[in-house]
Order: sequence, then C-alpha cells, then structure tokens
Amino acid sequence: MSSSGSAFALASHLRVRGDTELIDLIRNRQVKESGVNDFFDLAERLLDRTSIQLQLNRLDRRVLLTLAVVCELTAPGTPIPLSQVEKRIREIDHPESLAFPSTLEARVTRLASFALVSFDDSGVYAYDAVFEQVTSWPSIALPSVQQLSSELPPSLGDPGRIDQDATDSLAAERAFGTSVALIELVATLEHENARELARGGLGLPDTKRLALAAGVPPEHVPALLTIGLRAGILDLSGGRWAPTPGAAEWAVEPLAARWARLADGWLGVLPDDIRFILADRTHAVWGEKFIPFLRWLYPASDESFCAEIDAAMLRAELLGITAGHAPSTAGSALLRRGRDAAEVAMSSLLPPEIDRVYLQHDLSVVSPGPLAPRVDARLREMTTVESRALASTFRISAESITRALASGDTEESILEFLSSISLTGLPQPLRYLVNETAARYGLLRVGTVIEGASTTRVSYVRSEDDQLLATLLVDRSLAPLGLHRDDEGRVVSRFERDIVFLAILDAKYPAAAENSAGEIVTVHHRSRSRDTNAASAKPPKDTARAIVERLRHSGIATESESSIAWLERQLEVAIRSKLSVTVSVTMPDGSLQDYLLEPTGLSAGRLRARDRKADIERTLPLSRIAVVEQHGPS
Repeated sequence: MSSSGSAFALASHLRVRGDTELIDLIRNRQVKESGVNDFFDLAERLLDRTSIQLQLNRLDRRVLLTLAVVCELTAPGTPIPLSQVEKRIREIDHPESLAFPSTLEARVTRLASFALVSFDDSGVYAYDAVFEQVTSWPSIALPSVQQLSSELPPSLGDPGRIDQDATDSLAAERAFGTSVALIELVATLEHENARELARGGLGLPDTKRLALAAGVPPEHVPALLTIGLRAGILDLSGGRWAPTPGAAEWAVEPLAARWARLADGWLGVLPDDIRFILADRTHAVWGEKFIPFLRWLYPASDESFCAEIDAAMLRAELLGITAGHAPSTAGSALLRRGRDAAEVAMSSLLPPEIDRVYLQHDLSVVSPGPLAPRVDARLREMTTVESRALASTFRISAESITRALASGDTEESILEFLSSISLTGLPQPLRYLVNETAARYGLLRVGTVIEGASTTRVSYVRSEDDQLLATLLVDRSLAPLGLHRDDEGRVVSRFERDIVFLAILDAKYPAAAENSAGEIVTVHHRSRSRDTNAASAKPPKDTARAIVERLRHSGIATESESSIAWLERQLEVAIRSKLSVTVSVTMPDGSLQDYLLEPTGLSAGRLRARDRKADIERTLPLSRIAVVEQHGPS
C-alpha cells in the first residue's frame, strides 16, 4: 500500500475523533502548524517516518512488543483480531521481563491514540509507514520481535540500606532551599523577565542574573525554571520566562503546600511506567543502575530521552523527593499516595515558620527562621533581600521605602507593620529613614500629557526642584526614555506614564505617579523586558488547538458524509496514488449502488473513473456520491 493510501485511511479516522483527542495527538506527536490545512495534510505529517520514530522512542518495551507483533502477523490495511495478537504474545513473551503491567487492549488503544495503528471492532493493523519503520528495525540496530520478548531486564542492584533520618534531613533542606529559590525567581522575573534563546535555554547574562537572585549555581537555573513551569507558577510565552497569574497566590501558601505543588508538578509529567517502578522502590536506593534499566525499558530511546530522565532525577534531588538517590519519606508518600500525603509528610520535616524578626540599627532585618509567607511577602515590599536561608537577611534603604510608598504604602503603615513584627522595637535610625524618605517622596511627579495628539509628548515629569529635573536629563540610565524639556519647563517623554515612572523609580529617584487631578496614584511594577518589542509581543497561540480549529473550518470537516469538499479530497488522493475505491452512488429511487472504480479525473463537479468490474468508463456527479471507501493500489 502506498503512503498516500495509508493517509487516506488515517485521514478518515482522524476526521471522526473529538477535538480533545486530536489536540492530545497533535501535542504528543509534536506536529508543526505550517502546511496542515486539512485532515489529509495531518495524516501525511503523522505518517512521516522520522515523526513515527520519534514517537516510538518514547514507548515502553511492552507497548513496542505489541506493535511489533501486529506488524509481524498482518499487512498494512488488513485488520487482525486482538485474540490472535494475544495468542502470539503468549507464545513468545517472558512475563517476568516486563516491569509495567497493562492489558493488551490498553496497549493497543495507546498505539491508536498516537495514530500508529487502526483499532476498532474489526481488529487492529499498523499504518503502512509504521509497518515499514518497525520491520526495518533490525537493519538500524533496533530490537526485533524476538529480542523485545526475550531480553531480560538488567538488575537494579541491591536495594541497599537507607539511613532514613539522614535522608529526610537532607531532603528537607533541599525542599526548603528550592522553594525559597523559586520565590526569588518569581520576584526577579516579575521585575524583569528572561529571554529563551531560539536554540533553547537562556543566554549567559540572564542565567547569571537568575542564579544570583536565587542563590543557586548557574547550572541549576534550567532545572528551577522547569520545576516552576511544571507547577504552573512560571510560564514561557513569546519566548520569555515570566511568572503566571497564580504565582502570587502560591508565594503566600504555607511552605509545605508550596513544596507539594512543586513536587506534584514533577510527578505529573513522569511517564506512568517509570512512576510505577519508582513507587515499587520507595525503600531502596535508586542508584546508578537505574538509567541502564530505563534503556532496557525503552529500547528505541535515543540520547535525548535519557537526558530527559537524567534531568527529571536532578529535579527530584533539588526538590527533596530524593536525597543521594534515596527516596525521602515525603518522596515515597508522593509516589505511593499522592500530593496530599506528601505535603503532610514534608510538613513534619520542615522547620516551623515564624512571624517575628530582629530590626537592627544598621537597617538590616534578620529572620531567625523561615518566615510565614504573608509576613515574608509584606516585608519584601519594603526591603531588599540580601541572603536567603533558614536565617534570612533583608536590607531597608531609602530606595526600598520609596518603592513601598509607590506601591500604596504610607509612612504610618510602614512603621506600624515593622513594629508589629519586630523583636527589638523600632531602632531610631530606621524610624528616621522612613520619616525622611516619606517627606521626600513625590518630589518628582509623573503624569500623562493631556493633549493626546502629540507622539513626542505622551508623559511628563514635573517638580519644584529644577535641579532634580536637570539631573534626570543627564542620567544615562534614563536615556532610552528620550527625555527632553517642553515649553512649560517640564521634562517629557514619548513613552507612557507608567513606563517612565517605573524607570525613574528603578533609577532611585523619589518619584510618584499622578492622575489628571494631580493626585498620587499607585502603579504596580509589571514584568519588563530588555527587548523593546516585548511590550507588543503577543503570547504564542496553542499550536495544537489552532490546527484543530483550522481542520474544523477547512470545509471538509463537516459531519455530513456527503460533504463535497471531503469527497473531492478523498478522490484527489485516490487519483494521485492510483488507488481503487468503492463509490456508493445515490440512485433516483433513493437506493445506493456500489461501484468499484479506478478514478482518473475530477473536474466541474464530476468524477471520471474506470469501472473495474464492468471494464467501462463512468462519469458520476459528485452530488450523487454518498460514500468513498479505499481499497488499495490499482
């Protein structure tokens, strides 16, 4: 059977799938949007040999054995009953060699969900390109049916003895450290996002910036970003890393709940069979032999898949799911009983949270333990984090107090909050700093120019202190704003008020934003990008969903089997591939007449074809054709 013939069958199967199934399929098979305009295009993309092998790389040994037996027993397009597949597997299978249990029907259903086989009441068969790829395996150093069924797994080694107390202690330390590091990454990316390179990964400057903020080695930054992404607190949109709307809510949850969400994100993307194996070894050291075992379990896997597993194991260590390749109590609970049980287990391992700090005369703030999330979040609004650990240090400065005032705080609310959390009262230098900063706050007022017609004067900065305005004009850090004087003596910019205000505030000037009535208003610090086009960049669309929407509106995806556009596309493929088809034609009395035809041409709404049985030429109007079924090459 030709590849186009197989695409003919697959397109018909795809057409009747629900949207959710199609979206999952397109995502799993990593189909790119370009060039996919109808179900035939999608079918041909899925039947590309390279695409097929990429999917086979991620199938476990038992599923691959099932597929190989299907290919061994039947030709493409010829269904075989599931009972015959089961009989053959029982003849050659060594059950003890297969670690992950699943029924035959479940395995075949999984293969069908990936568009590798057709499976219905008539039986199962592999599409031709899949058949060709699987049967070519021995020639490309991949296992045969016999090897898939007979090779026993490598030993995972002696389970080993675990010092559970030591393991849990180290795991709790790492769980705390990673949770805190993610808090810092969220805060840093909220202020200024990070750009993902076209080839993947961050550039060196962004990596160093995030590593410094999180207090981790630069090589751990990708793992932390992935942990945040899986947990739904970070997002990679438009090629940029930024916090999600839910990140703020996560940041004020109790420490154990924060960790549990991160750990659950790790578990959620772990393949079921690997999760099963790890859950079965929660009282054993996973060890160095785990990767060779995975290579056996995924015999078609490539280096990239093994690298993914290595990365997942690193994230498990950073999260305290494991420590020294040994599962922690919380990690075991996660694998066996899920997120809630893991949270309970980890909460007993983490240090208790506190809500009091030491305010020092040198304007530093020392927390003798992990702060309660809401106290921590509030304190960060008026301080700068200097070090994060079980005992953290913050620094209060004129700039941090100005930032708090710009976010809506007042002199009174700042002093009241600091007094409520202090174990040492309010040092005089701190009270003086808050008073003085509040008195200077608003010396610069940033607003919107009323006459909206001007493109060179969108916002203004005014002040009674002309020298301060002059300083803005020569400040090189503010040069991108294009500041200049106008006829009224103000400093103006072509950028919007909020952009100008936040830039001036970042440059440590006592600025305040004001409305048209001259009243101070709060402007929240939005995530910024060093890319000038980032503000206008649109978040990327969901490729899989976009493809499905295009298919549903392509003109050949209607529910009616008499869709002219769908019939034309079927017949075009049959003509191009020289396929024989059975055409059901509606007769004048309403009955259906079947013809076995070899289509030769299609024009003006009529099909020209040779009748294979009568050996004559026929011309049929498409409006009379009810159904087209493929047979094979002529």
